[in-house]
Amino acid sequence: MLVRCLYASRPSGPLSTQQIDLILEQSRRNNPRAGVTGILCYTEHVFIQVLEGGRDEVCELFNGIVRDDRHLDVRILVYEEILERRFSNWSMGKVDISKVNMGLLLKYFKKADLNPFDASGQATMALIQELVATAAIASRGG
Repeated sequence: MLVRCLYASRPSGPLSTQQIDLILEQSRRNNPRAGVTGILCYTEHVFIQVLEGGRDEVCELFNGIVRDDRHLDVRILVYEEILERRFSNWSMGKVDISKVNMGLLLKYFKKADLNPFDASGQATMALIQELVATAAIASRGG
């Protein structure tokens, strides 16, 4: 059975480009073995990530994220059983939200600021789907 988990969290400290690259490198190395795909979107103040794969694998990965001291305020926004993946092309794609047109954020959030803690999970998922549709994914990992 396939599931999709969309969650948000706050970084426990300032994020460097090297830290983001390390997270992506670990994901791209480990996720294919677990059959997990997804996308990580981030700003200096928030992470949103979609994980897709088998229920056990996604739950184990999410539980590891909850225990990871790089994350605070981890919140599930959407968890659902799915028939097919939306993000199967990425072992872990990434989007730096600071490089996204702020008008796109206004389409889904109260302000031109990524704040999934003050929006519906469906709005956050719609933003991610639009980022994919407009080719805003900055990096692909297969």
